[in-house]
Order: sequence, then structure tokens, then C-alpha cells
Amino acid sequence: QVQVVESGGGLVQYGGSLRLSCAASGSITSIYDMGWFRQAPGKQRELVAMITLGGSTNYADSVKGRFTISRDNAKNTVYLQMNSLKPEDTAVYYCNADIVHFVRGAYSTRNTYWGQGTQVTVSS
Repeated sequence: QVQVVESGGGLVQYGGSLRLSCAASGSITSIYDMGWFRQAPGKQRELVAMITLGGSTNYADSVKGRFTISRDNAKNTVYLQMNSLKPEDTAVYYCNADIVHFVRGAYSTRNTYWGQGTQVTVSS
């Protein structure tokens, strides 16, 4: 009933920019926290950036000053603008959203959902 889909990944050169998008669809009432995680080969998944319903943000130290997270509540979409990309940013980026939605139009529930992931590769 609820689907979260990322887009915008790709291959960029060192110092380049990329903008990721994550759109949630379904019988959504509201979305609380939305965030981006990433997982590089051989490493654990880590939080990159998070944004609350009210717009408060939090970033990993490694991306502060380079990445910007934003959201469009009307579109149920969260974005991640990535600038000054480095090879160490190479990873699969996953969208996560805390969503309140209806189940078959009868019951309301709140759950977190993950996107399928989008590959970001930064060459050096």
C-alpha cells in the first residue's frame, strides 16, 4: 500500500554534485521523520541526514557543509542535494520515512519504510 522510491543516483566526478529524490506514495496521512542512509561495501549502514516534519535537520559529520536535506510535504518527497562529492561518498543510498497511513482505507498505522536504494559512485 505504501511505496518509497529513490531516484537520482549515478556516476559523478570528484567535486561534482548530485541530487537524490525519494517519493512516498499510498494512502498517506502524514510523514514524520524522513532521512537518507548509505551503505558502502564492507561497511554498516549509516545515517547521512535526517529531517523532521517541522523541518529540523541533522547531518553526519562527514557530510556537514556539503549535503543539504529538504522535503516537500505536498509531494511526500525528500531530497538530498550533494555537493563537493568525494570518493568516500560512494555507496548505496537508501531513503527512510516514518509514515502514518491507512490500511485498506479502514485502519491507520505508523511504520517506517525503506526505499530500494540508489547507487552513488564518485570517481577520483
